[in-house]
Amino acid sequence: MNLAIASGKGGTGKTTVAVNLVCALADAGYEAQYLDCDVEEPNGHIFLKPEIETTETAGIPVPVVDESKCTGCRRCAEACQFHAIAVLEKPLVFAELCHGCGGCALACPTGAIREQDRSIGVVECGHAEGARFAQGRLRVGEPMAPPLIRAVKRKASPSGISVFDAPPGTSCPMVAVVRDADFTVLVTEPTPFGLHDLKLAVATLRKLDRPMGIVVNRADVGDDRVRAYAAAQGIPILAEIPDDRRVAEAYSRGEIAVRVLPEWNDKMVALWQRISFCSR
Repeated sequence: MNLAIASGKGGTGKTTVAVNLVCALADAGYEAQYLDCDVEEPNGHIFLKPEIETTETAGIPVPVVDESKCTGCRRCAEACQFHAIAVLEKPLVFAELCHGCGGCALACPTGAIREQDRSIGVVECGHAEGARFAQGRLRVGEPMAPPLIRAVKRKASPSGISVFDAPPGTSCPMVAVVRDADFTVLVTEPTPFGLHDLKLAVATLRKLDRPMGIVVNRADVGDDRVRAYAAAQGIPILAEIPDDRRVAEAYSRGEIAVRVLPEWNDKMVALWQRISFCSR
């Protein structure tokens, strides 16, 4: 299974759920893998403390124009909906805007355009806590995360359980993670802000026609509006995790809850069983 852990906003406990679930699955004998797809701010490594074994540069193909072959016909510019290439007195390429689709090279009638990889970050792989580990690190200043997210996702094992820790929110990076996930867990809080952003995340997954469930973190604070919304929408609540100072203290030390609070292991195993049931 490819399982995405997502949220409508940051700070809901998404990574806490993801790293603890992976550890509990590995302890239970499952072939598990954690993939940190929050490439702009990866933080799963703080808790899992992986042993990195390989580091690969990831890039996207951007056009390089041979001016001696260019006739100035502008077909390349007309083909690019992102305006990454323009033709004035000579062709100009804006590499940071390029999405690497190759359309300009296909459109060029004289073969003046070739593609060359431009580095946007790295993908690091290894092992941690009995599970496989992969994460992406987007180069500072890069405007587009999805190409690097796709590179991280390609490291997913074809067997076992791959847990994708998605970026927060509902923009393109989040969509790049959840669009082909077998199941998505939305982590939220029972507060007005949590409910507002949960609705945005649910709407996104509904557009993509992807199955989902909800984990309510810090469930004993706030109100019951998240539960009422889930019931009205027919979305299963997979788990309710109480507010626990011990978990917050462990988090601040970079520790995993299942390692310091044995009852959390039972919570994560029960969560996996509920996910398995709801994803059938």
